[in-house]
Amino acid sequence: MNAKDLLKYNIDFTHSVTQAYVSDITDEEMVARAIPGSNHIAWQLGHLVSSERQLFTAVGCDMPELPDGFDEGHSDDTRESDDAGRFLTKDQYLDFMDTMHTAAKNAIDSFDEDDLDNPAPEKMRDFFPTVGSVLMMGGSHEMMHVGQIAAIRRKLGKPIVI
Repeated sequence: MNAKDLLKYNIDFTHSVTQAYVSDITDEEMVARAIPGSNHIAWQLGHLVSSERQLFTAVGCDMPELPDGFDEGHSDDTRESDDAGRFLTKDQYLDFMDTMHTAAKNAIDSFDEDDLDNPAPEKMRDFFPTVGSVLMMGGSHEMMHVGQIAAIRRKLGKPIVI
């Protein structure tokens, strides 16, 4: 297995965990919070879609466009909203995630292994020194949010799935 295979596996494995964690979440539960001030699932999934697109385009990848207002609808300004009408359904988020993940994996394939060691864009280097480290966030960022989703599941009394 090479570095590109690992990057794609990271996306696939993490997304399979996300799918398992939201499999029995209803659209109404998508705006439940583990504790006041924490992020609800709808905001998190939209944030992940927007972030993945931004990360990959920052290193020159062609990624699918999002509908007008999508990024703004999942920004820091909207994370406090509990209005389910401002957010999408679970299935819509999962469809966007699938589309973005497919594009991300195709983008990873477009790089030569040596390209992964190239410096990341200057504005990102404090967190991601190389192109490969930016691409790694395709799955790693999602896994960070899965932990928050696990806490929401516990609050909702959902069974442990993984």
